[in-house]
Amino acid sequence: MGRKGHYCFGLTRRTRALAPDPRGWLSSAGSGILGAESNRLSKLGEDWFTEIAEEAGSALSLRLGAAGRIHEEQTPYQHIEVYETEHFGRLLTIDGFVMLSDRDNFIYHEMMAHPALYTHPKPRRVLIIGGGDCGTLREVLRHPEVEEVRQVEIDERVTRVAERFFPRLCEANADPRARLEFGDGIRFVKEAPAASVDVIIVDSTDPIGPAEGLFARPFYADCLRALGEHGILIGQSESPLLHMELLRSMHGALRGAGFHDVLTLHFPQPVYPSGWWSATMACKDMPLSGYREDDAREKPFETRYYNAGIHAAGMAAPEFFRRALMEPDRS
Repeated sequence: MGRKGHYCFGLTRRTRALAPDPRGWLSSAGSGILGAESNRLSKLGEDWFTEIAEEAGSALSLRLGAAGRIHEEQTPYQHIEVYETEHFGRLLTIDGFVMLSDRDNFIYHEMMAHPALYTHPKPRRVLIIGGGDCGTLREVLRHPEVEEVRQVEIDERVTRVAERFFPRLCEANADPRARLEFGDGIRFVKEAPAASVDVIIVDSTDPIGPAEGLFARPFYADCLRALGEHGILIGQSESPLLHMELLRSMHGALRGAGFHDVLTLHFPQPVYPSGWWSATMACKDMPLSGYREDDAREKPFETRYYNAGIHAAGMAAPEFFRRALMEPDRS
């Protein structure tokens, strides 16, 4: 699913989504909640979707198509909206925050799936926590060696909306290897038999509310127990540029839970804050420096972003990131 909601480690990403009529927010200079700074933004008008990351000092705006907002509903968990945009295709938002667009979601979904599956020596049993839009599920099922994928999403309506408005993401939902379940992912992992899965993918919300536990050491310890030999865990881990404290916390919690090695993959994601996103991967009992490079080069399916070179490049850590991880824990 990707990032959702606001963010709560270090930099609190309290964003506001303005669509399809932002004029009450983006008013003329000197009025409205943004005051004089809104002068240029006010020119966007009613036909733009805008998400403002106030404390990051940034915003994302996408021009809407003629249809504008094409779906809206309130579920027991969150507010879901779908928009038609002029250049990014359909746009899915939850609680006003961008989840994905037709144009660039392939980057996120491919990087959540393929690096982990090509790192594990023989991935047969995969568990996805979250991932309600089913894009990551689709990518996992491209691997012929995968025998079973269980996806546990807390809000069934996210999946049903995706099936209706993003059918290409859901084209593998009927694959006989796939099992879609709706419930509490934390509880599911806690109750999973030991050594019952090879790869766990945490395609989750941001670490607030019910999702906060998905970034905590007890959850990681449960994942470690559920993973078999050479087991791999990967989870979305926000923007290295904006959320370094979260990444430090994740690395510490994963190592504290007993994982042998932890590594963060870096990739672009244009519709997310800063345009730079990450996924953090951990292995139960072997280093993550290697992967099945030959298999990745000869993959029996097409991708749009992932390949063996991207896999290797994604593992490279920028200097500020490497230094931050080496700093002593300040908590």
